[in-house]
Amino acid sequence: MNEVLVLYYSRQGSTAALARQICRGVEAIPKMQARLRTVAPITATTQRLDPPIPDEGPPYATHDDLLQCCGLILGSPTRFGNMAAPLKYFLDGTSALWLTGALAGKPAAVFTSTQTLHGGQESTLLSMMLPLLHHGMYLVGLPYTEAGLSDTRSGGTPYGASHVAALTEPGELSEHESALARALGTRVAALADRLAARA
Repeated sequence: MNEVLVLYYSRQGSTAALARQICRGVEAIPKMQARLRTVAPITATTQRLDPPIPDEGPPYATHDDLLQCCGLILGSPTRFGNMAAPLKYFLDGTSALWLTGALAGKPAAVFTSTQTLHGGQESTLLSMMLPLLHHGMYLVGLPYTEAGLSDTRSGGTPYGASHVAALTEPGELSEHESALARALGTRVAALADRLAARA
């Protein structure tokens, strides 16, 4: 396994833009590949709205994607300081993987986007970490050795990559947001590679 799963939900394109930069970071590590996946939107009754294959963009994730990858980077826009319901719905369906410990020992990280500067980024990132901890995954963040973390005037936290949509055009990231997203992907891929070498 030399693929890191970059799994996200996005409505307006900002979280998807972060995901693409994270994939670039993953693939900066030799022999590592990014597997980009999304989750389907849901209704209030938690039924999938879309067909099993989306008309455009990455395919919808399956549990096999989680099993086949050596790491996971999870992204969602914030919804009142928490991850969006479609991503939560997908994660809530992973209890069979939890029972078998299928994700234990794999590295994981999180990323988010908000409309405003103080829109709940850190609480969203922390809430997304909780199911990963229950799965026994190793959490990876962004250290302050990443210069962009101290210099950014938009997104970027030690808990994971982030974006503030109100400060840029739709779907555009700031230079620091892009660099920090790539750094997060590289850190997860590098750890996955080191763990695989020890196995």
